[in-house]
Amino acid sequence: MTSAPLRRLTGGGVGCTIIRTTVTHYRLDVHMQTPPPTEAALPNIVYILADDMGYGDVSCLNADSKIRTVHLDRMAADGMAFEDAHASSAVCTPSRYSILTGRYNWRSSMKQSVLSGYSRHLIEPGRMTVASMLKQHGYHTAMIGKWHLGWDWTTTDGEPAQGDGSNLDFAGPVANGPDCFGFDYYYGHCGSLDMAPYVYVENGKITAQPDRVTENTDKFTWWRKGPTGSDFQHEDVLPNFTRRSVDYIEKQGAAGEPFFLYFPLPAPHTPILPLPEFRGKSGTNLYGDFCLQVDDVVGQIMAALERAGVADNTILVFTTDNGCSPEADFEELAALGHHPSHVFRGHKADIYEGGHRIPLIVRWPQGIEAGGTSSETVCLCDLMATVADIVGDAVPDTAGEDSVSNLPVWQGQTLDGPLREATVHHSINGSFSIRQGRWKLEMCPGSGGWSHPRPGSDDIADLPPIQLYDLEADVGERTNVQDQHPDVVEKLTALLTSYVRDGRSTPGAPQPNTGVRYWPQLNWLQESDLNSVTNSH
Repeated sequence: MTSAPLRRLTGGGVGCTIIRTTVTHYRLDVHMQTPPPTEAALPNIVYILADDMGYGDVSCLNADSKIRTVHLDRMAADGMAFEDAHASSAVCTPSRYSILTGRYNWRSSMKQSVLSGYSRHLIEPGRMTVASMLKQHGYHTAMIGKWHLGWDWTTTDGEPAQGDGSNLDFAGPVANGPDCFGFDYYYGHCGSLDMAPYVYVENGKITAQPDRVTENTDKFTWWRKGPTGSDFQHEDVLPNFTRRSVDYIEKQGAAGEPFFLYFPLPAPHTPILPLPEFRGKSGTNLYGDFCLQVDDVVGQIMAALERAGVADNTILVFTTDNGCSPEADFEELAALGHHPSHVFRGHKADIYEGGHRIPLIVRWPQGIEAGGTSSETVCLCDLMATVADIVGDAVPDTAGEDSVSNLPVWQGQTLDGPLREATVHHSINGSFSIRQGRWKLEMCPGSGGWSHPRPGSDDIADLPPIQLYDLEADVGERTNVQDQHPDVVEKLTALLTSYVRDGRSTPGAPQPNTGVRYWPQLNWLQESDLNSVTNSH
């Protein structure tokens, strides 16, 4: 399918790379059955991304949850809750890359782990993001919160930032931040709230110079040692981001133009710092209390949308970047009858379901019937194709390579088959799995993360090199049946190989992955298997 050339502008802020490209190859979305809305009727979009909050922490998804998330429950009652939603990765930086680009995280130059607070930018210059696409349709776009996708600090010696920040020039600009990837405005922190440097950055400028070095070593409230801005108080970061997001919604609601707010929270990730009014309120521990504060943030955003008069035509999405972290103290919570991973095995960092199956709730009064649930398998990288579907656009072959529109599910359409052909998952050490229907194939012998059996542990050596689980019969992933179903193993291995080789998992022209052609976690195939596609460097 061809179309008129598309002029694409990604970036334009201080220190950004501006790229204009002509794109002529588009994918036809076979699910698009309704005409696109007029420009005046385009819905606002607010995307709330919690940090390290588990599926079992949301009471509308887990009836046995000891944490009663009343605002999220109300949001689900007004919209749709997803029972089989997944982050692309079991840790935060990779998931955030996929959310904004519609591309599996391992296609980037980062093949495992996460970035630090001093890391350079990860998103490739010129790559289309959800924000840059929406800008083309007249949206005002903003990012307020935890970025954790890297940006380029000014340094005193012209070299990349040192791991201790010793060569940072806090008076200089910050380059290749959110303003270079489609956001008209941003205000945020570099990464997780336990990662230095502890300064706010607004549109490429640090808001206040560091005036002290801080560190916390307590069990729940710890953060790493690092320079701290004079306007930065760890306990106030979540409230500060919330106040600014509420102000943004009210301002943009009055302006009358469509807006996209990406609001990645720093909570309930460590440091676990609930405000005094939430301490003890959950009846669990400090982590449970912090989850209640996250729930209250959702309530504040819903109230702001109501006050602004835009709630009915706003798509409000709540989800998390991965499963719950063991920093929550699973044993202490279990003794109280609460299980952040619900019935799923593992937690943050793992290839198991507890690492990447996450809460997902979507409310859109004008577009989604209230009180719905969906068991369809979906992935957070689907946001790109979904919003393109909503605004009546087509995603070019060079973007959103793993994004599938969820709009048919939102609209309650009857599907001829599964929405996604398959879904690929990724653990912190870069291990792969692929899910298709009831079957989940894991290309590693253990958790690929922090759960037992951990990579490198003595008990890994006696395990089969791969795992296959029938999630319909064994959602807890306890019985490895890889030796009983060689045909399933062969089929899923071949499908995963094609996804790696073709640079995409959706219909369209093959695309290059970023970085090296072959890396150790592709241990089931040979480098020669990738010769048909030349990867970019």
